[in-house]
Amino acid sequence: MPKKRSGGGLSPLQQTAKFLGVSVLAGAVMAGIAMPAAGALGLAAKGSVQGFDDIPDSLKSPQLSQRTTILDSKGNQLASVYSRDRTVVELKDISPYMQKAIVAIEDSRFYQHGAIDLKGVLRALNKNAQSGGVSQGASTLTQQLVKNYFVEEAGDDPTKVAQATQQTLGRKVKELKYAIQIEEKLGKKKILENYLNITFFGEQAYGVEAASERYFSKHAKDLNLQQSALLAGIVQSPTRYDPINDEAEAKKRRNTVLARMAEVGDISKAEALAAEKTDLGLKVSQPKNGCITAVKGASFFCKYVEKVFLSDPVFGKTKEARAKIWNQGGLTIRTTLDPQAQNSVQASLKDHIYKSDSVAAAATLVEPGTGKILGMGQSKPYGYGKNETEYNYSVNADMGGSNFGFPTGSTFKPFVAAAALEQGLPATQQYPAPYSMDYPSPVSTCSGKNWVNTDGATVENESESEKGPYALKEAMAKSVNTYFVQMISDIGLCPVVNMTNKLGVVQGNGDKIPEVPAIALGSKGLSPLTMASAYAAFANEGTYCTPIAIESITQKVGNEQKSLAVPKSTCTRAMSKKTADTVNTVLRGVVDSGTGQEAGLTDRESAGKTGTTDSRKNAWFVGYTPNLAGAVWVGSAKQNVEMTNITIGGVYHPEVYGADTPGPIWKDAMSGALEGKQAESFQLVNIPDPVKKDKGNDGGKNNDNGGNDNGGLTTDGGTTGTTDGGTTPTPTFSLPDGFIQGTSNGGNNGNGNGGNRG
Repeated sequence: MPKKRSGGGLSPLQQTAKFLGVSVLAGAVMAGIAMPAAGALGLAAKGSVQGFDDIPDSLKSPQLSQRTTILDSKGNQLASVYSRDRTVVELKDISPYMQKAIVAIEDSRFYQHGAIDLKGVLRALNKNAQSGGVSQGASTLTQQLVKNYFVEEAGDDPTKVAQATQQTLGRKVKELKYAIQIEEKLGKKKILENYLNITFFGEQAYGVEAASERYFSKHAKDLNLQQSALLAGIVQSPTRYDPINDEAEAKKRRNTVLARMAEVGDISKAEALAAEKTDLGLKVSQPKNGCITAVKGASFFCKYVEKVFLSDPVFGKTKEARAKIWNQGGLTIRTTLDPQAQNSVQASLKDHIYKSDSVAAAATLVEPGTGKILGMGQSKPYGYGKNETEYNYSVNADMGGSNFGFPTGSTFKPFVAAAALEQGLPATQQYPAPYSMDYPSPVSTCSGKNWVNTDGATVENESESEKGPYALKEAMAKSVNTYFVQMISDIGLCPVVNMTNKLGVVQGNGDKIPEVPAIALGSKGLSPLTMASAYAAFANEGTYCTPIAIESITQKVGNEQKSLAVPKSTCTRAMSKKTADTVNTVLRGVVDSGTGQEAGLTDRESAGKTGTTDSRKNAWFVGYTPNLAGAVWVGSAKQNVEMTNITIGGVYHPEVYGADTPGPIWKDAMSGALEGKQAESFQLVNIPDPVKKDKGNDGGKNNDNGGNDNGGLTTDGGTTGTTDGGTTPTPTFSLPDGFIQGTSNGGNNGNGNGGNRG
């Protein structure tokens, strides 16, 4: 360990001689001669300095983090996202003025010296010896490139960044050895290219291409003399010389660069003087980073794509591995989003609901047979201000959605019907379906332990006039609650949850649908994407396809592009084609003559189902054509707005139904998305209208006096008789504890939240 000056220590002159010896020997490393250990120079006193020979022999250039571009299915840019805004370009795509300016101001002897500049070292060492530390550097562009490699590798870890930039002799020695290697391996032109691509130019711009776009809204190859000088001057201190925040200081620095360029002979003095007289000529482009900047209202879809990347094992086995690739960027992600469909979704939402309304709307369109998400939007924009939100109401919680999704009301009933048809029940199946009744009990479950109505929970229809018997087609068209509760009692809960499992139907928090009869009425929270994808299976002849958002991904590595594997939709049969055709026939009746008439398309066949939950906190329409499925939800994300006596989109509603608010949104969104597309047809089945059974026996509670039907039998499923067996007292509808709308637990019985017809 060296002594201090007062005890025979090294004088400044001796230190200079020693360091000069190191510098001379450094060149010999390329010839395989080992450099003396750092300790021999007294460097160990500066703290944990490796011997020169102990430093690993290879420095791997890091993959530079770049911006990622997200495209729609037609190749139009939706957004760019990045941890560091950078676009790597080749040296030929950088203005010659820029190349000369950076060399002149940062390392004017760049082309004359090797990895180190001995003249610069002597100058700096003398000052450092006087100060007792490292107060002045003599780094060449090559050494600066090495330092930037370390900084890039450190990423956003502040501790690693500090280590990469610390002013110690140990780091300088390490930097020196790698600089020697790089000089030998890359050559001057490649070193300059790499340096101009890696260095930071302030204002979130990394690399000269991003800087040129940020400050001048042009490519780096088009920079003129004074613009190049400005950018070259920023590098020394991006904060101090920021032209946006301090134009005077930036101009002074720019002129220093111009003078230096004239001094080294890159330009004439006349050219320098002429350029110094010009203003900065800024044409600033604001940073456009992240999904919040997405066009076409695609911010929520953009975030969904990001969530898919960060969660799907196809992009890496661990969360950390996936995040590293995402942060490195350089990705071009072509998504499934169809610009025509997306524009239609956004236009429809804008026409029917205001962002300032007390409720919101979300809509998602999915292609049957492929699972491709073609459109996704909502009425409240992405953001953090008033009437904005960062939550994507179309997806589940793990993908950026609300905690539990939203109760779906009667849009769940087609799943019950599909399960019953798969069990062999005919489409003409009738049930008494009274206006009000106790939940049937017991009801079989998959576990073999019956569900029992221990709380006396009841269910009722939307209107007291809705009294059975009904068959499936009419019960679906009128959305008769008691019919579907009786259907579940008949077939049991297991076939229903098996059907929803096959259709990818899970609650918004990821849990599977519970085995309680109230699921028939849509008591559990689901997302629009889940509903649209499940209904797409009906359109796809009974085959369910998992939703996908990404078509392809390429990643730029150096000057090459490589393709990455992407998640594929998995298509599996959920029901027979006959069942799907029957459901299509039944749901076509909903839009032709049932509760969904306001949503029915006029230029092509469509099918769908309305849903309105208790207290009208949620309203839905989910429907489809043979080649497109869509789901629309309207309500309060916090489930605290009852949609009665309410104005939505400038239209007053005494009561909101699935047909009159989400229905028209769905209709317009679908119509625009399908404009110009072939109008395909369903393969319908014949479902005869059954002969009505005696209405006097309504199967409900308080039915002791049920008499005979005086209205006679009917075959059209239309009029109902009157009973002369006495009146039925108006039932009371009770909610067991734990069945607050929108919660995830639902209690034991799962009473009929979501039971209103819509």
